[in-house]
Amino acid sequence: MKILALEHELPNATAEGFQQYAKDEARKVWDLVQAGVVRETYFRADRSEAVLVLECQTVDEAWEALSALPFVQNKLITFELIPLKAYPGFERLFV
Repeated sequence: MKILALEHELPNATAEGFQQYAKDEARKVWDLVQAGVVRETYFRADRSEAVLVLECQTVDEAWEALSALPFVQNKLITFELIPLKAYPGFERLFV
């Protein structure tokens, strides 16, 4: 299942906190890419927050993977997880 993960910065987050864990965060995201869990990574154009596309069996599995990220563990960010399904509307064109 594809899952859209929208990052949300937590109120206590500081620039120093992000800087302290940035390299470890990038390394852990890379590990998730290599494991096939994170399929796509983006930043929003309107603010500095990540948007990830994950491939997991469940939303719980996606949260488990993301909860291992240093920014999450150190309470700098959280994620809104949105399960996705294929758009079924095209069949109307052929009926």
